[in-house]
Amino acid sequence: MIIKKELIKREIAGDTILVPVGRTVYDSNGLFVLNELGAFIWGLLPSADTEEEICKAVLEEYEVSPEEAMQDIREFLEKLKKLNII
Repeated sequence: MIIKKELIKREIAGDTILVPVGRTVYDSNGLFVLNELGAFIWGLLPSADTEEEICKAVLEEYEVSPEEAMQDIREFLEKLKKLNII
């Protein structure tokens, strides 16, 4: 999946934060805080082409049902799409 905005992932005080850089600073309303699953999915985005690929990786990493994994993935990706990040 293509990440449209310039964001740098940073670990700050135990939190995973996406920090806008470059022109993205002007398009964004601050930082983006990711939970553990969001950070995991974020790390997959540059190489993942489909939700199914992401789901497979999530199922290998976490003890969760395929249905729950896919629901969480779709919710996260939808938020990124609404923010025009992907």
